[in-house]
Amino acid sequence: TETKPQINQDAVRIMKELYNIDMEAEGQFSKLVSDIPDPDIAISMGCNVGCPFIGRPFDDNWGLEDPTGKSDEEFKIVIEQIKHDILELKSRLNYNEI
Repeated sequence: TETKPQINQDAVRIMKELYNIDMEAEGQFSKLVSDIPDPDIAISMGCNVGCPFIGRPFDDNWGLEDPTGKSDEEFKIVIEQIKHDILELKSRLNYNEI
């Protein structure tokens, strides 16, 4: 929704711990909507924030809770929910449900 000076450091640390993914080493950084190409699919993450208009309607809202400032366990719950939702999205795409 808005850029931050860096990716949430708790998310960076926990993703590395759980999946050995170093989000910063992979070149990821906070972006504005205008910095990304037009999407084929749009997913709102929820997190109790308003989403800007991106030139198309959203295909789904995952209704996630924002774990910022919460325990590592809360982060892990949200990360696992995102993993589940991505796998479900992949299945829906495979069956042309989106």
